[in-house]
Amino acid sequence: MGSVLTLEFTIEPFVAGRPGPHVLEAVAAAEALGAEVDFGPFGSSCTVPRARAGRIAEAVITTAFAHGATHVALSATEVDTDDRPVP
Repeated sequence: MGSVLTLEFTIEPFVAGRPGPHVLEAVAAAEALGAEVDFGPFGSSCTVPRARAGRIAEAVITTAFAHGATHVALSATEVDTDDRPVP
């Protein structure tokens, strides 16, 4: 239990239906590190091994700001082997 984390991130500025390079490049950076990103309309998420979560979070944040982001909200939730949040 607790060997994986779900990272959820929202990158601004937000333009409905038109994610800019600040969003697309940040997602690509996470994917380049092996994360399978679930790209959503208001935010994105990925579930990754705890040992790689920090590196992936850093890549999302630094890449987003390097491409024009004004704000990045990122949260991490520990999940168990059944992919349920740990109480």
